Amino acid sequence: MNRIRHDGPLIVGGGLAGLSAALAAAPRKVLVVTPAPLLEACSSAWAQGGVAAALSDADAPALHAADTVAAGAGLVDAKATRALTEDGRATVEWLAALGAPFDRDAGGGFAVSLEAAHSRARVARVGGDGAGRAILSALVMAVRASAHVEVWEDGRLRGLLRDETGRVRGVLIARAGGLVEVTASAVVLATGGAGGLYGQTTTPAALLGEGLALAWRAGAEIVDPEFVQFHPTAIDVGLDPMPLATEALRGEGARLIDRDGAFLLGAAPDADLQPRDVVARAVHAARAEGRGAFLDARAAIGEEFPHAFPTVFAACMRAGLDPRVSPIPVAAAAHYHMGGIAAGPDGRTTLPGLFAVGECAATGVHGANRLASNSLLEAAAFGRRTGRAAAGEGGIGGSTSPVANPPDMEADDLQNLRETMSADVGVVRDAAGLQRALALISTLEVRAPGALPLIAARLIAEGALARRESRGGHFRRDYPATADAARHTRLSLNVAAPALLVTA
Repeated sequence: MNRIRHDGPLIVGGGLAGLSAALAAAPRKVLVVTPAPLLEACSSAWAQGGVAAALSDADAPALHAADTVAAGAGLVDAKATRALTEDGRATVEWLAALGAPFDRDAGGGFAVSLEAAHSRARVARVGGDGAGRAILSALVMAVRASAHVEVWEDGRLRGLLRDETGRVRGVLIARAGGLVEVTASAVVLATGGAGGLYGQTTTPAALLGEGLALAWRAGAEIVDPEFVQFHPTAIDVGLDPMPLATEALRGEGARLIDRDGAFLLGAAPDADLQPRDVVARAVHAARAEGRGAFLDARAAIGEEFPHAFPTVFAACMRAGLDPRVSPIPVAAAAHYHMGGIAAGPDGRTTLPGLFAVGECAATGVHGANRLASNSLLEAAAFGRRTGRAAAGEGGIGGSTSPVANPPDMEADDLQNLRETMSADVGVVRDAAGLQRALALISTLEVRAPGALPLIAARLIAEGALARRESRGGHFRRDYPATADAARHTRLSLNVAAPALLVTA
């Protein structure tokens, strides 16, 4: 097996979090490893809403923090949230300076829009609904122009290398030429979420929680894996992944209705702007009852659709649906993983030498229910903090233990897993369904022992079975009440079974 020695941070992932970390690590030499060309197969590029930040005179970081805490249903870390929201304006200005073409108001300031559970309009957008790709494109150009960054666009993470003390010293990467071990002064996981584990998802199907699984297997602490956010308005036109209808449409007045035109959440003007978990369950229930669920933007957006929301408009028209004249059929789909590898705002995990940032990390700012458009802010703001912290790590010596290359799943088995996760570990859960999912995972583990998607799926399902309450994005029909005390699920390889522990 080939071995390469890299004197600097190694970043796995080419989304907004990983590239922000790479730029911030200068002047240290950085190696970025991603399994696909930049701008492909990462959720950052698919984000529509924008970047949430206190940018107007009517707003403040403290107000943004309060909304984040309220949405997170008791599990938000206040200190990390203050760090995030206080970085808001500086982060947006940094992205703009790199070339992100944010929409501007008549005075030249950042134009901001209202999204669900925000008390103020504070979401900076690009072209209505094109924020993710436009922002990431600016970072890709900056990275390609940076002499300190090298990018491998054909590398798939297969393992973490540790020394005799347990410190992470590098990674095992699969490339076209075979397996290669790369040692580095620090490893940053920016591997994205786990939406691809679900048959109904708005994220790239390749995102299977593999970074989460490898961190778990190496001994890192995992926090709250059961908290998966389901977006209530995935466009239901038979595509996998499902196109997204941004929440900003409802911010502009679009309404959720059933096939008879009745409002799903009531007639009040702000009824559809409740937290995502509430709206997702309403959409799920309407479909389960046979009433169907539709997003009606005919009056609110109408003829402005092609210009105001070009990404959503194009997705609808490709499916033969004109949203100017017809309501959009929608379903709740896996969208974001709030749980993940326990990490601080600077990306440090419980394993020395290992950092995690972006959706694969659980920094405490999303709690049980992510506030809309906080994910891009977290990716960039904490990405920069993580890059600086990782750049300060020294030393790449020491012997490492060999790491086995985990098996891949057969395509039919993976599809079976995805369908089961959506059915039994989805918007509404109960013990019987979760036990069915775990039984399937056990069966599939016999055929592909150690497969990373199965590890990630088991963490989510076991965390959901252990949490005998409903909170935020986790809803149990057999335990519909919310417990008086908000407790985290903390899992590590040394814990025989999931346990709910009081927040530290």
